[in-house]
Amino acid sequence: MENPAYQRHIKSFVLRQGHLTAAQQRAMDEGMPRWGIEYRAEPMDLATTFGRQAPKILEIGFGMGTATAEIARTCPDNDYLGVEVHSPGVGNLLKLVAEQDITNLRIIRHDAVEVIDHMLPDGSLDGIHIFFPDPWPKKRHHKRRLIQAPLIAKLAKKLKTGGYLHCATDWEEYAQQMLEVLSGNEELANSADGFAPRPAYRPLTKFEARGIKLGHGVWDVIFTRR
Repeated sequence: MENPAYQRHIKSFVLRQGHLTAAQQRAMDEGMPRWGIEYRAEPMDLATTFGRQAPKILEIGFGMGTATAEIARTCPDNDYLGVEVHSPGVGNLLKLVAEQDITNLRIIRHDAVEVIDHMLPDGSLDGIHIFFPDPWPKKRHHKRRLIQAPLIAKLAKKLKTGGYLHCATDWEEYAQQMLEVLSGNEELANSADGFAPRPAYRPLTKFEARGIKLGHGVWDVIFTRR
C-alpha cells in the first residue's frame, strides 16, 4: 500500500519559469481552445475527447514537443495525449500542431500525477512515453527523479493488458534505476532482455544524434502490462 504522505507530495515536475516568445504565446492563445484539455478532477472519456476509437498513448513531460509532434504526425492511427507544465514547451508544441496540421494530439497543461490520479481511468491507455526526464544527476537530488516506484505503480494500473510503458534517458545510472524500478513492479514485464532497442516510432533527436557521435549512450526501457 502506498504511503499516503508520499502520495500527497509526489509531482511529475519541478516548476521552472520560462519565457514565452511572441509566437509561443500566440500559439497558446489560439491553440489551447482547439487542442488543449482543461484539467478537471474527474475521469475523462478518451474516445469522446479524440472523437474516435484508436490506441491512446500518454506522454509525460514532452519538453519543447518536437519529438511528440513527429511521433503523432508519423503515427496517425494512434491518438496522443501530452501532459506538460512548462508554458514555452506547450506553446511550441501547439505551434507545431498548427503548422503541421496534426489532428491526433491533445495537450493538458497540468501536473501529470494529478492528471493520472483524477482524469485517466484504469485500463484506458495503450502506451505511455516518458522520454529524457530530468536526470537530477547529483545523488542528493535523486529523490526528485520522476521514475520511482509509487509513480510506476500508478501508471501500470492505467495501462490495458499488453499496453506498454516506454522510458528513455541518456544518463546510464538513471537508466539502471529505471530498469530496476520497472522490474520491481509485478504488473509489468520487460519486453527485452535488459534494455530495449530504440523503436522506430521514437525519433532520433538532434541532441541525441550529436551525443551518439560523441560516444554518449542512450538507453530505452520498455515494459508491458501483464
